[in-house]
Amino acid sequence: MIKEQLNVLINLAASDRSVGEHESKVIHMIGKANGISKDEIDEMLKKPSAIGDLSSFTEDQKFENLYHLIQLMKSDGQVFKSEIHFCEQIAEKLGYKKGVVGELSSKIYSDPSITADRKILYERAHRFLK
Repeated sequence: MIKEQLNVLINLAASDRSVGEHESKVIHMIGKANGISKDEIDEMLKKPSAIGDLSSFTEDQKFENLYHLIQLMKSDGQVFKSEIHFCEQIAEKLGYKKGVVGELSSKIYSDPSITADRKILYERAHRFLK
C-alpha cells in the first residue's frame, strides 16, 4: 500500500514536468521512513506507474495520502496550477470534494519537521468526504 501512496506523490512531483531536488528529498524521506530502499525509490522516480484505484484505502490512509500530497506540493516553495489541479484530482479519487485541498493547504507546512495539528486537520478533511 505504501508504494501506491509513494507513486501518487511521485506523479504529483512530476506534474510540473520535472521532479525538483527538494521534492525528491521529501519522497526519499517518506519512502525510507516506510522501509522502501533508496534504489527502489530511485527506480520509481525514473518510471512512475499510472495511479490505480485509491477507493480501497481506509479513511486514515486517505487522509495520510492527502496530507503528504499537499506537503509535497508545497515543498519546493512554488505551487503551480497544474499541481493544485493534480491534488484536487487525487483528492476526488480518494473520495473527497475538491475544496479539501484549499481547506488544508493553508494549514499544512512544506517542511516535514513542522507538523500541524493532524487531529484538527483530519476532522476538517472528514467534512469534505463524499
